Amino acid sequence: MINPLTPLRARFQRWWQARTTLTDTTLLTQRNVYILPTGPGCMLAATLLVLLVASINYQLNLGYVLTFLLAGCAVVGMHVGHATLRGLTLHLIAPTAQYMGASAPISIQVSSTRKTTRHGIGLGVLGSGHWAWTDVPAQGSSRVQIAFTPTQRGLQHLPAITAETRFPLGTFRVWTYWRPAAQLLVYPRPEAHPPPLPPGQPRAGGATHSAPNASGEFDGVRPYRRGDPLKLVVWKKAAKADELVSRDSQQAQRHELWLDYAQAGALDPEARLSRLCAWVLLADQRGLDYGLRLPGQAIAPGAGEAHKRRCLEALALSKN
Repeated sequence: MINPLTPLRARFQRWWQARTTLTDTTLLTQRNVYILPTGPGCMLAATLLVLLVASINYQLNLGYVLTFLLAGCAVVGMHVGHATLRGLTLHLIAPTAQYMGASAPISIQVSSTRKTTRHGIGLGVLGSGHWAWTDVPAQGSSRVQIAFTPTQRGLQHLPAITAETRFPLGTFRVWTYWRPAAQLLVYPRPEAHPPPLPPGQPRAGGATHSAPNASGEFDGVRPYRRGDPLKLVVWKKAAKADELVSRDSQQAQRHELWLDYAQAGALDPEARLSRLCAWVLLADQRGLDYGLRLPGQAIAPGAGEAHKRRCLEALALSKN
């Protein structure tokens, strides 16, 4: 059964987030730390009310003592709980690019200048229900990682973060909202079982067309021959197989491996980008030189980590 208050709560949260300033570092003060009694706290208040009425009716001195003692503990717990969050500094560690659908942990550094330890502080994505709990040492800091899974590719704003504590008695919930300003670059989800790499294309003025071999390898590699220079050995592939392979320098001079959006199959645009993403990772894993063609954009053939990152960024930001 749907809670009738859920739409109102979601609407209030959207309105509240719109009023919150985007920042990667925030200091928690009395202006942005909020407190309300929890369910057990309300039950304690009701119990204290019953005790007070009974003590008045029956003139129970011990009843007065117990009532005001428990009430005093609750009031002290309220101040301690609020002070646990107040004065903390939350700082977002710059996120690294991730693949769509994969876990993209958000790292947050929680710092305190107080001379005592702060206990029972939880952080999580607003509305997720998943929490990462930590204690912040006196005049120190603690790093917390929050689970987050992006569902769209491209440059995405990080979700709103909430921090809360119910320390020390659990009778009051103290919380805050925070909206980081940083953005996360999300690559397409790589296709799980992509087809073999496309055949090489002749260079301008080059020779005949080449095709992938039976194992799906691009013709730019061949079995190792005695006397081949070590710089031609594809060490990444050698580490994962029981045989050495070398780059075929003659084929490499005549052909280029292009990963072309138009040749990615009769798929919808997102599926094509997923296949191209898988091909980029496969070509990089095999140590091949490869280029990328997208509508309105072409990246010349190359290799290495920087080239792979450039191709993945182009796929992530593609408008198709």
